[in-house]
Amino acid sequence: MRVTTFGEIMLRLTVPDSKKFVQATSFNANYGGAEANVAVSLAILGDDVGFITKLPKNELGDGAIQKLKGFGVDTNHILRDTGRLGVYYLEPGSGVRPSNVIYDRAGSVFSASAVSDFNWADILGKTDYFYISGITPALSDNLQTVLLEAAQFCHDHRIHVIYDANFRGKLWTSKQAVAFNKQILPLIDTCLVHDEDIEQAFGIPAFKTANHQAIAQKDTFKQAMAVLAERYPNLTTVASVLCDIHSPQNSRWMGIIRRGRRFYESPIYSVDILPEVAGGDAFGAALVHGILNDFSSQFQLDYAIAAAVLKLTIPGDFNLSTDAEIQAAMPVDPRSINR
Repeated sequence: MRVTTFGEIMLRLTVPDSKKFVQATSFNANYGGAEANVAVSLAILGDDVGFITKLPKNELGDGAIQKLKGFGVDTNHILRDTGRLGVYYLEPGSGVRPSNVIYDRAGSVFSASAVSDFNWADILGKTDYFYISGITPALSDNLQTVLLEAAQFCHDHRIHVIYDANFRGKLWTSKQAVAFNKQILPLIDTCLVHDEDIEQAFGIPAFKTANHQAIAQKDTFKQAMAVLAERYPNLTTVASVLCDIHSPQNSRWMGIIRRGRRFYESPIYSVDILPEVAGGDAFGAALVHGILNDFSSQFQLDYAIAAAVLKLTIPGDFNLSTDAEIQAAMPVDPRSINR
């Protein structure tokens, strides 16, 4: 089984030593981006995966491809053109100060992609699963059309589409996201929508109190998941990460899957670590790995949330955890025995 992911990979510049942006005299440099993160995770787990994007014809583009290839990701369909690589700056939070992100990706070579750039029959001809996110359509009107055409091609050719809502308020408005998602959701098979996304991305109320305590309100969130699944009966799976955020260093994490009309819940992890990002991408990749390897629904969920929590211990965007490390991080839970 082959997975193809599609999106933008950027240069990530992180402020070191818990400093604020205005204090920074240097940055730690990595590559990252939601769909690239998923591709790397799947490759490390031994799955057949390719990543599709558009990169500049310069050394930064070369470096991104070399990094992806080094993890075993197929980069043969990556496009190259003149232009710039998108950048994002990360200021990790500390104590009561939350993490902060600044995007410098407007006008990147990927965001300037044209609809004619992507021949989906060629790109997805050998693909079984197609992984995309709500970040891509937020970048340009053209990319909205590109993503809709890709999803339609998959729908017509029985390619399973996984869509991570991934709402980014710094890239577009909730009104824009809801309007686009109404168009693409009828073409989606598996939807990932985490606690901070569902209201903004789909316009479905999920919490009585917006206090970053999602686990404590999981029952109302499950009702929102059910509303989404009932609106779009083509969705075979809706999966979510819920967090209680006490500070950037202290939180609680759990996962929920709705498959059919049945809900599955993971154990709850208490997380006391330095703040990192891309836990949701690690969750999504591990969930796909479970689909590819016929894990039971409960084992798949528990595996995915363990992968997400492990990612928070690893600097950079990529989850470098192996299958053995993920399984070792899973608590002994009788619901997970039947893999």
